[in-house]
Amino acid sequence: MEEDRKRFGRRAFILRGGRFVLGAIAVGLPVRSRGAELALALDVAYAGSMGSMMEGPLKTAADQRLNLDMHGRAQGSSALAQLIVGGSIRPDVFIPITPGPMLAVLRAGKAETALPIAHTEMVIAYSPRSRFASKLDAAAKGEAKWWEVLQEPGLRFGRTDPVADPQGRNIIFTVMLAERIYKQPKLVEKILGSPINERQIFTEPTVQARLQSGELDAASAYKIQPGPFHLPYIPLAGEINLSRQNVRADHPDVVLSLGGKTYSPEPLIYYAAALKDAPNPKGASAFVQWLTGEEAQAIFHRFSYDPSGDASALRA
Repeated sequence: MEEDRKRFGRRAFILRGGRFVLGAIAVGLPVRSRGAELALALDVAYAGSMGSMMEGPLKTAADQRLNLDMHGRAQGSSALAQLIVGGSIRPDVFIPITPGPMLAVLRAGKAETALPIAHTEMVIAYSPRSRFASKLDAAAKGEAKWWEVLQEPGLRFGRTDPVADPQGRNIIFTVMLAERIYKQPKLVEKILGSPINERQIFTEPTVQARLQSGELDAASAYKIQPGPFHLPYIPLAGEINLSRQNVRADHPDVVLSLGGKTYSPEPLIYYAAALKDAPNPKGASAFVQWLTGEEAQAIFHRFSYDPSGDASALRA
């Protein structure tokens, strides 16, 4: 009798597993076998600044804890939002930085709610190979003014496209605020040139690598980015680094016009949302909830992300 029960149990498990696989295949979900377990694919479109963590420990932990085979797409948050709204891509989960890109997705009816999961701030990363390294080191220690060092003749500065990527806009806002608060006329023009300055603009995944190789001397960055590349950075004061929740209310007249749109500075909060038409809706919901929990938050902390604090969930 005992042996019969064991055989029946194994047979039932195989039948259930077979039905699970057939069901997943029927709706187009890739299935990866891992011994007796079956892992469903989870497509996550996320801000390019998150690459080192997302494709490393977070991917591994999601596999082990949730049995999800995460596939990431890293790109500028605004560009990803446009692709999602336009139907060009159909990820399960969207994780941008700043409220703007997420609100575009929510207002298009692609998701219902977005949860805040982490927070960061603007810094200036720099290359230890730069011929300006000693001056940049002094700025990092507070012994020199960073905005004066960045105006050194021949210094190569890098940033991202302000149309496609919030960080490209955020460095402009940071310098705009510095211009005002430190009373430095035309500081944006002196450091960045025009908003669309092709000599300075690179894709987000390549900027830190260009610093590491010495191709660039300094670049805009979030605090989370230099560490994985073993790069030093200059911390910026709280009144200009976009870390404060009320940055927009405090500076209502600081605006940037690009491509027919007007932007205002926003706090650097990362949000996560399960999309309504997610191919793997259960996995998407589980993943987003897991990101707010203790295990995932410990990973964020290890990679220099700050907690989201009192940031509220976003809704359309």
